Amino acid sequence: MSDTKPIRLGMVGGGNDAFIGAVHRIASRIDGGFQLIAGALSSTPEKSIASGAALGLVPDRTYEDFKAMAIREARLKDGIEAVAIVTPNHMHYPVAREFLRRGIHVICDKPLTSTLADAKKLVKAVESSDALFILTHNYTGYPMVRQAREMIANGDLGDIRVVQAEYPQDWMTEPQDNKQAEWRTDPARSGAGGSVGDIGTHAFNLLSFVTGLKTEALAADLQSFVPGRRLDDNAHVMLRFDGGARGMLWCSQVAPGNENGLRLRVYGAKGGIEWDQEDPNKLWFTPFGEPKRLMTRGGNGAGEAANRVTRTPGGHPEGYLEGFANIYAEAARAIRARQADEPLPPEVVFPTVQDGLTGVQFIQACVTSSSRNSAWVAL
Repeated sequence: MSDTKPIRLGMVGGGNDAFIGAVHRIASRIDGGFQLIAGALSSTPEKSIASGAALGLVPDRTYEDFKAMAIREARLKDGIEAVAIVTPNHMHYPVAREFLRRGIHVICDKPLTSTLADAKKLVKAVESSDALFILTHNYTGYPMVRQAREMIANGDLGDIRVVQAEYPQDWMTEPQDNKQAEWRTDPARSGAGGSVGDIGTHAFNLLSFVTGLKTEALAADLQSFVPGRRLDDNAHVMLRFDGGARGMLWCSQVAPGNENGLRLRVYGAKGGIEWDQEDPNKLWFTPFGEPKRLMTRGGNGAGEAANRVTRTPGGHPEGYLEGFANIYAEAARAIRARQADEPLPPEVVFPTVQDGLTGVQFIQACVTSSSRNSAWVAL
């Protein structure tokens, strides 16, 4: 990105005490593709102003309201070209709508929206806009995830038969009173899904991205183990894919001993692969009847899809921030191509609004299935 000026970036949400806002800001800067110049960083005006000052934004580019920000920035000669949305889920649609209708590209945190109705309206808003929409399912940016995807597309595993994804955490094992837990357990802000919406969508998006399989139906069993918790904190989901493959997905935020245990295993007629987010630079590949092989990021055997999003030589770990930065780097390439009226290079890949819609459909199907005693529900 060094051969062009950074894309002028705004941010909605992500104030001083917001973890994900800081992650987005770091990720946007790693490759020099973006420069944060404006923000409506909190729903509380005083906090928004204080956060803007702490981040070095000039006062007249720090806004108390996201709509005012969208209106003014669209009119400025040096206004923002893209906006990052890092608010609680229920605000994704109204914020994105205001910027999309003014031709400002949107980079939005997942899940797409808090309701399926809003997700469908956001798809229409994207289709009616000249602006791009990028959804930050950041794990799709990891090099060895791209490696797994390329291998499956090339037929290295043969026809896919079994997919297993899991995402256990333990940080909500007991009642929490911090801000992060508060909005995630509030149906009005988070949506109908708790753990299945927060981390289950990551596991579902990952398995879909890597395998290319479309989910036909699911059967889900959702639990709220912590007394008084209004949304699920644990979910078991069985999946049926087109073509006959089967899958299982487990997500939990009440599994002591697990920090961020996103894992994926895929088995086909010719072999299997295993990937663990907490050891992301490694991918295990086992051709049937042969010894298990370790493939490493930047190492021998890594393909083009992995190598093009790899920054450092093998043995120098890359992880969460770099994977997140790869989504921003892909977004920058897509925005520059759109501005130059050029086709997007086929190797540039990022989660889209359609991926986001599928994720919200997944959440709704899980909630519906669980309410029907884990009956199978079409996706």
